[in-house]
Amino acid sequence: MNIPASNLGADRMTAQMLLDRLHRRIGAAGLAAAAAIPSLSAQVDQHAAEVRDLLGVCGRRPTLAALASYADGLQDGATDRGWQAPQHDLAGWVDADGVTVRLMAVCGLAGSVIA
Repeated sequence: MNIPASNLGADRMTAQMLLDRLHRRIGAAGLAAAAAIPSLSAQVDQHAAEVRDLLGVCGRRPTLAALASYADGLQDGATDRGWQAPQHDLAGWVDADGVTVRLMAVCGLAGSVIA
């Protein structure tokens, strides 16, 4: 199936918008905390490797669209189970839950993808 070029641009913009919002909600503060907390950094790295393996095609990095879709679905499912985006100070990030760490990893991966 061929997707018209005009739709590809819209899809990239939508993916970027979703990932930017995620970065503002979780990524910026979470990744800054991970830089200061080695154990959290290790968790983020592990989750990033799992997401790369899950979404990457033929050993390539996941696309922005794949990352955005994955993060959106993960957040929807977690929200349905009562999860809320964290409002932590630096110390609170030490005990970040698995969904939050996974979303932090998605933010880190999105930052390394060229659209």
